[in-house]
Amino acid sequence: MKLKILSVNVSEEKGTVKKAIDEITLNHLGVMNDAHAGHWHRQVSLLGKESVDRFSAQAGRPIAYGEFAENLTTEGVELYKTSPLDRFFGENVELEVTQIGKQCHGSACAIFREVGNCVMPKEGIFARVIRQGSLKPGDVLEYKPRILRFHVVTLSDRASKGIYADRSGPRIVEILESHFDKLPRNIEVAHSIIPDDASSLSVLIEKSTYDEVDVIITTGGTGIGPRDVTVETVKPMLDMEIPGIMEMIRMKYGEKKPNALLSRGVAGLIGNTFVYTLPGSVKAVNEYMEEILKTMEHLIYMRYGLDVH
Repeated sequence: MKLKILSVNVSEEKGTVKKAIDEITLNHLGVMNDAHAGHWHRQVSLLGKESVDRFSAQAGRPIAYGEFAENLTTEGVELYKTSPLDRFFGENVELEVTQIGKQCHGSACAIFREVGNCVMPKEGIFARVIRQGSLKPGDVLEYKPRILRFHVVTLSDRASKGIYADRSGPRIVEILESHFDKLPRNIEVAHSIIPDDASSLSVLIEKSTYDEVDVIITTGGTGIGPRDVTVETVKPMLDMEIPGIMEMIRMKYGEKKPNALLSRGVAGLIGNTFVYTLPGSVKAVNEYMEEILKTMEHLIYMRYGLDVH
């Protein structure tokens, strides 16, 4: 999808309307000579003409570009439907979406006092500069949604030999697709079935992290059986463990069903790839995924330095 730049705007003070200028320069801090530039995730603000036109009709008067303190007034993409980590690519610049909307300060904001309301809290977005350059009215950016990539791994000697059908892995895939379809968020999910073998698992994890997969979810091998090798394989590979999520799940379900306390599953980070090790039953997969999905996107954003609330 194409995003056309209609106006580029700057202001010397925060909370005030911005004035349209001929061209802006984007550097590692954001827009040069703009009050919002800095070492943070909201370096560049964008607002679509689609949103401005809707508000203008409601207000009963024309709204000037920059009046809602946006650096870039655009056309062609409904910006508030984008997601953090999506990107806009131009010939000279690259921007990464970091936040959708913002808190409205009401009468404390000069824009609110002057205009009477503000569309930015709901439909404006913010971005940070990935590649420095310049922008001017008439420039066109290519919108590319960020695709979250998952690898689901079933560990089972018998399923890998075709003795019985793997049910837990496909169930994780189904849950992921259903969850992210409702957001909506673009995802890709790969699924592998391997034996309960430490070497096979470590090689697969190393390849997935090298390929920059966002999340690896394993199912099986978290118990205390002689072939349960998942935890012993994954835990030493972690750069950072996230113990709270697995501890909470064990306590939540173990209170009524003590056998749930016997799972030794771990969660953590290898590079920028999150890894979750789940038990092998469909019932456990349902329970674990329900809790894991509550924080998954937030963790991904945190890893990329986004303070998204």
